[in-house]
Amino acid sequence: MSSEENDREPVAIVGAGPGDVELITVKGRRLLDDADCIVFAGSLVNKKILDNCKAVIYDSQGMSLEEIIDVMSSAWNNGERVVRLHTGDPSIFGAIKEQMKCLDKLHIPYLVVPGVSSAFGAAASLNAELTLPEVAQTVIITRQEGRTPVPEFEKLRLLASHQTTMLVFLSVSMIDKVVQELIAGGYPADTPVAVVEKATWEDENILLGSLASITEKVEAAGIHKTALICVGKVFGAGDLKAVSKLYDRSFSHGTRKAS
Repeated sequence: MSSEENDREPVAIVGAGPGDVELITVKGRRLLDDADCIVFAGSLVNKKILDNCKAVIYDSQGMSLEEIIDVMSSAWNNGERVVRLHTGDPSIFGAIKEQMKCLDKLHIPYLVVPGVSSAFGAAASLNAELTLPEVAQTVIITRQEGRTPVPEFEKLRLLASHQTTMLVFLSVSMIDKVVQELIAGGYPADTPVAVVEKATWEDENILLGSLASITEKVEAAGIHKTALICVGKVFGAGDLKAVSKLYDRSFSHGTRKAS
C-alpha cells in the first residue's frame, strides 16, 4: 500500500441503531456527517438519519455484493471518505463478513463502529431486563430456519430446551412455525411472548401474549417483517420476584459491607 493510500481513512462499517435516529453512537454520527460516500441498507435503516448528510448516497437494497463493493472501492480509491451504514449493530445478521473479505482482497482498510441492536431497542421499549436472577441468565439470539439454513445443532427446537430468554430475528413471517418449534422444544404454551415491530421507530407496534396466543395476534395485525419475537419469562416479569443481590443491604461485596 502506498503512502498516499495509508493517509486515507478506512471504510467505516457503521451501525445505524434500531430506528430512532438518536440511537446512533457519537462516532457513527460524526462519520456520517463527514462522509463523501454512503452506502446504506435502505430496506431497514431509517432514512431520516441521512438528513443533512453531504455525501453521495446509495441505497443498497437493490444492489448485489459486487455492486456494493464496486461503489465503495471506487469512492475510496478516489480519496473519498466512505461509510457503509447497516441497521442496528452490524455484527448481528449484518452480512458484513462477506463485505470485509472483499475489501481485504482489494487491500482496502476498514473499521466497524458498533450500534444499538434492535434486540436492545425492543427490550427498552418493553421495559424489560433480559437477564433476571434465578429466572434467566442467558440470552439466545437466533432465527427460524427458512430459505437460509441454520446449523443442525442450532434448530429452534433444540435451543428451546434451555427455556431462557430468546430473541428470534427475521422470522415473524413464520410465526406459526416458530411457535410450534419452541413448544416442541420445551417452552410451556403459557410462556410470555412480545412481538415488537419496528422497535424504537415512530410507528413502533408491540403485541403481547403467550406462545399459545401470539400467532393469532400477529396474523390479525398483519405483521410480516421488521419485527422481533421476544420469548421468555422475563417478558412477564411483573409477576416475578426476581431481585438482584447487588443492592441488597444484607449482601456484602467488594465496595459495600452488609448491614
